Amino acid sequence: MLEREVTLTNEVGLHARPAAVFSKAAGRFSADITIVKNDAEANAKSMLSVLKLDVRKGDRITVVASGEDEGRAIDELVTLIESL
Repeated sequence: MLEREVTLTNEVGLHARPAAVFSKAAGRFSADITIVKNDAEANAKSMLSVLKLDVRKGDRITVVASGEDEGRAIDELVTLIESL
């Protein structure tokens, strides 16, 4: 299991469009991937689950991946969040 913290810099946070892009990207990996914000967790492969976290600009989240491609998943998803 790997995890990495990242601060969201996107002006609009993970609203519908960025959440959809993120969830679609997460779905390409076989690893189990979750996003943690404070004490709440979301399945990163589910756009609705990601939206329920209400991630906004400046929020610090943790991306957690567990599985055979966890390293690649963490690297690509954190890079994606930083580029949104």
